[in-house]
Amino acid sequence: MLPDLRHKLLLFLLLPAVLHAQSFTQTIRGTVVDQSLQTPLPGTTVMLLTSTPLKGTSTDASGQFRLTQVPVGRQSLQISVVGYKTATLQNITVDAGKELVLSISLEEAVSQLSEITVKPTIDKDKPLNEMAAVSARTFSVEETQKFAAAVNDPARMATAYAGVVGADDGGNSIVIRGNAPNGLLWRMEGVEIPNPNHFSSLGTAGGGISILSAQLLANSDFLTGAFPAEYGNALSGVFDLKLRRGNTAKREYTLQAGVLGVDLAAEGPITKGYGGSFLINYRYSTLGLISKLGIDIGTGDRVFQDLSFNVYLPTHKAGAFTLFGFGGLSSSKINALTDSTKWTSDYDGYNEDFRANTGAVGLTHTLPIGRKALLKTVLLASGYENRYQSSRLEPTFDYAPSQRNDESFLTQKRILSTTLTYKLNPRHTFRTGLIGTQLRYDLSQKSWEAEQQRLLTRVRVTDHTSTLQAFGQWNYRLSEQLTMNAGVHYLYLALNGTSAFEPRGSVRWAFATNKSLSLGYGLHSQLQNPATYFVVPAESPGSTPSSNRNLGFSRSHHYVLAYDQRLNGRSDAPPLRLKVETYYQHLFNIPVSARQRDAFSIINRFDGFTDRSLANNGIGRNYGLELTLEQFLIQTASGNNVYFLLSSSLYNSEYQGADGIWRSTRWNGRHAQSLLMGKEWVSGANVFGVNLKMSYYGGYRYTPVDIAESKRLSETVYVDNQSFTQQLPDYFRPDIRLSWKKNRPSSTRTLSLDLQNAVNRRNVFGYYYDPASGLVRTSYASGLIPVLSYRVVF
Repeated sequence: MLPDLRHKLLLFLLLPAVLHAQSFTQTIRGTVVDQSLQTPLPGTTVMLLTSTPLKGTSTDASGQFRLTQVPVGRQSLQISVVGYKTATLQNITVDAGKELVLSISLEEAVSQLSEITVKPTIDKDKPLNEMAAVSARTFSVEETQKFAAAVNDPARMATAYAGVVGADDGGNSIVIRGNAPNGLLWRMEGVEIPNPNHFSSLGTAGGGISILSAQLLANSDFLTGAFPAEYGNALSGVFDLKLRRGNTAKREYTLQAGVLGVDLAAEGPITKGYGGSFLINYRYSTLGLISKLGIDIGTGDRVFQDLSFNVYLPTHKAGAFTLFGFGGLSSSKINALTDSTKWTSDYDGYNEDFRANTGAVGLTHTLPIGRKALLKTVLLASGYENRYQSSRLEPTFDYAPSQRNDESFLTQKRILSTTLTYKLNPRHTFRTGLIGTQLRYDLSQKSWEAEQQRLLTRVRVTDHTSTLQAFGQWNYRLSEQLTMNAGVHYLYLALNGTSAFEPRGSVRWAFATNKSLSLGYGLHSQLQNPATYFVVPAESPGSTPSSNRNLGFSRSHHYVLAYDQRLNGRSDAPPLRLKVETYYQHLFNIPVSARQRDAFSIINRFDGFTDRSLANNGIGRNYGLELTLEQFLIQTASGNNVYFLLSSSLYNSEYQGADGIWRSTRWNGRHAQSLLMGKEWVSGANVFGVNLKMSYYGGYRYTPVDIAESKRLSETVYVDNQSFTQQLPDYFRPDIRLSWKKNRPSSTRTLSLDLQNAVNRRNVFGYYYDPASGLVRTSYASGLIPVLSYRVVF
């Protein structure tokens, strides 16, 4: 009995060492498709390069492959098939808790079969859309999870790229090449979606927290200028989001809890052997959970919840259907203290109630037509609701509330999009499409008029309209070294009959080994904020007809010249890439004041909304030089993994208002630098990661406060003829992310800590007049924000 007990005790003591030494494995599955048509490529060879001896398999008739018993950790795959360029996927992450399911697109070789010399290609920076030759790159879900301060948010992640800076620490709005933040277009599965962020306002492209779950996103594209012809209604940038399919073979779950919220994701096959799958994610905010428990979280609270899903439904002969969508509810409420002695500024005496609800549901249908064409149709219904009320407590009247703002914005869209891709041969690919959108508005906005000391109705309308977009584009590969893209986009607004034809084009020339030049041009247009069309101008209160109903599109010519070079010579190693881009954007038809000659321009607004009479008489210009030096994740001699991304931008952003004077825009910081770097230490089943991001850029422009007028009206008034003549101090912020990932036999657990603004630097956001003190005060950007998170995948 005693020896047996000793044996059990010895086994118990040795168990941690046994588990540590155990080599966990996982399955890699996926589908290999043609890049242009997304049709399956049977007979494709998939090799696991990091195995000894080499291990491989081939795709079946539906283009699917399966590799089993793959060791957990960083692995590399090589994918090849006759007639296509070989692709190499470097350092993909294999975890014990979840099967790795890949969708791999191969580019068809231009040369005849007898002339093909297959060489490994590594294009992690190359966009998924083959018709985007300049100012475009792909980004992965891993980057949104790994980059310091990204916190699973594509917009925050993008601030590491050249030409992109954050507009406000309190949210994820971004400024791209000096353009206003609302110039960004969000697309999902090929159609426009409403702003996918919590705590957003009508007309904005950002918010406080992303609604989108990293569990649903696949590798996607981000574009910053001279977009291909299929992208419309955008001036500054495009997030072209793709959704991944759920696991078709087994059920898998992800549970995550942290400072931001509690997430639960589930995925798996709909039925065994069918080939369809579901993927769903739900999140509820941590602060909301705390308040539900009855714990006091202060004078204000911010609560949100969201749901996102993707259901894949293939058929045998009728193509494949996908049902996808997302929805988010968010609210913020502040109750002022009924004790004015505790107010530090006049704004402490305000009650505020804000609610923003956003959602979209879409159905896609993809149908191959023969071997050369693919028809994709998307039907999407979306809605956005925003309500905001504020009131000021009056100490002299027993703290009775006096209303200051009352707005309610409801917009609904129905979109039908159909796109036909036709691949004549490896040299010629054509893509054309139609997008019809029906819009419905129910808009109401009242705001305080200081001069008259009363609320005035600025917007009150229930209306509907529609837009039509059409595009055609052609990808012509003259050779493996020279590619041309040409196209045209058409945009029409039924509300006032405004229309625009927009030519687009680009050329890419790989003039030497690992070196290329690209040139791109595009004419782009964007609708105005819906409320701006129906506003009752402040200078003519009480008038019924809206003077802004006939506003045209804001428009911009984009010119881009790019040089790209791979600096390391080995084609089988993760690239060290140098990219230089210079650009010029001429903006025109920008709404400015119609009835007075002043410095106002819609170009300086976050949301594109104002209560003025406007005319499309403004112009602007953005030009600059961007440099990117990027080392993709590479394994060092010690077996650890490192990467870095250095980006630098020098730019100028200027505009003319109705007075015809050239001025800096609000967003003209002149320079921006970002350094992103990280390292992983691998120890058995444990992976320790340190990721650092350092952001340094010129301060935005501001307009001095008119103290005399501000005192008279008891609100902040600015000196119009000095608009944006002053510059805020330079902005600096270091962010640190620490992570520990542990693989277990059937799960993967990750503990992470994001320290945003790790040194708690007080960056200046702006200046305002405080009626309580009669002084001009400084508002600051966010200080140190620790974001702790724990994720379990099983």
